[in-house]
Amino acid sequence: MATAASFPAIGDCASTGREKDAVVADMDGTLLRGRSSFPYFALVAFEVGGFLRLLFLLLLAPLAGVLYYCVSESAGIRVLIFATFAGMRVSDIESVARAVLPKFYSGDLHPESWRVFSSCGGRRCVLTANPRIMVEAFLKEFLGADLVLGTEVSTYGGRATGFVEAPGVLVGENKADALKAAFGEAPPAIGLGDRHTDFPFMNLCKEGYIVPAKPEVKAVTVDKLPKPIIFHDGRLVHKPTPFLALLTLLWIPVGFLLACLRIAAGSLLPMPLVYYAFWALGVRVTVKGTPPPPVDKSSGKSGVLFICSHRTLLDPIFLSTALGRPIPAVTYSVSRLSEIISPIRTVRLSRDRATDAAMIKKLLKEGDLALCPEGTTCREPFLLRFSSLFAELTDELVPVAMVNRMSMFHGTTARGWKGMDPFYFFMNPSPAYEVTFLNKLPSELTSGAGGKSSHEVANYIQRVIAATLSYECTSFTRKDKYRALAGNDGSVVDKPRLKPNQVMGC
Repeated sequence: MATAASFPAIGDCASTGREKDAVVADMDGTLLRGRSSFPYFALVAFEVGGFLRLLFLLLLAPLAGVLYYCVSESAGIRVLIFATFAGMRVSDIESVARAVLPKFYSGDLHPESWRVFSSCGGRRCVLTANPRIMVEAFLKEFLGADLVLGTEVSTYGGRATGFVEAPGVLVGENKADALKAAFGEAPPAIGLGDRHTDFPFMNLCKEGYIVPAKPEVKAVTVDKLPKPIIFHDGRLVHKPTPFLALLTLLWIPVGFLLACLRIAAGSLLPMPLVYYAFWALGVRVTVKGTPPPPVDKSSGKSGVLFICSHRTLLDPIFLSTALGRPIPAVTYSVSRLSEIISPIRTVRLSRDRATDAAMIKKLLKEGDLALCPEGTTCREPFLLRFSSLFAELTDELVPVAMVNRMSMFHGTTARGWKGMDPFYFFMNPSPAYEVTFLNKLPSELTSGAGGKSSHEVANYIQRVIAATLSYECTSFTRKDKYRALAGNDGSVVDKPRLKPNQVMGC
């Protein structure tokens, strides 16, 4: 029987001259540094099933742990799969696997395993006890795996039953059998694993290497990731270990009440007092730069158009908080609830260029206005492409660099209900916003007085804001984000209003 001593350590594996070699690797503890898959099950549980599903998983976690270490690895994983997936729509699981999990998986990539795995130019295969539906999107799209062999979750009527299909959880001999079925009589050149249940498939490879749990290594840095994570979704900021998952569940009721209090303060108090109310309630607002004074309406001058980078739908509200006066904002889409609780006026864009241009010009005649030309939020240090429409409408342009900090929940979503965005942001223990007012655009760089094209102006402002924040400019658009994360273009369609005689009961 093979033991860990039978295989050399991963550090002894040469990564040169592997252009034609096939490689097979385990996932948890091998391609990833972490040996526990609980955090990823917890992410799926919370993102699809919410508070109660995460609570159910957490309650069964001790049982899963006892079975895993005292009975069998397979039994413990079966409990995690049932607690997480039972009754979930398959499409929801696939959505989370595509939009949420890659961010967390990529943050835990093992440098030595990735060095070897990425150097192999032949067939790349991953053998894992994790449900295939949960890991395949990340492994294929971000790590370039050609084949993913994982535990198959049984389904019925488009929903997961919580049970696994034959031959069961992919551990031990099941991994070896799956490898034989996939590769036939041509064994792969390299096999990578980290525990004794990986030894059966590693013995089938020409070379086998063990990934030791110690010494601990640092994850592959962001700049060396095989593919940058620009778009990702999900509400949780940090990977939910059992302890963090418990803290999250305990905090949610308290955080929701605190969020309601913060939202009420922002909505009901006069804007000059909101800044101080936020500080008293633990919301930190930092203002940098010199904002322009309000326009004197009697002078007949057009208002200033604040061009903001877009982090959450609260950007215009924190802009108003920093200025001490309400600034109306134009938006592409916002939920009805967000409109109702907003302390500032919000005006929806119609997506018709002529109509939107006329509306923005009208609003500027009434005073200052806020606009986020990216059209949607981006969580990572990137700026999406700036729409150039604003540059055609006025020369009174003030770039504003917005950045925020959240320690527990993200205040944006592409897949979920946007009405909860402000609540999740304010549910953070001490959320923070930094508003940096940059210099007003010189007349020689504008479209009107300077003769620049609207695209030149938009690109220049994008670069100025990116340089201020140390972000990277991209050409991605709103549609790119929503197609990647939600499978749509991000439009919020108004439901048609029914006539009285068409409403049930009327």
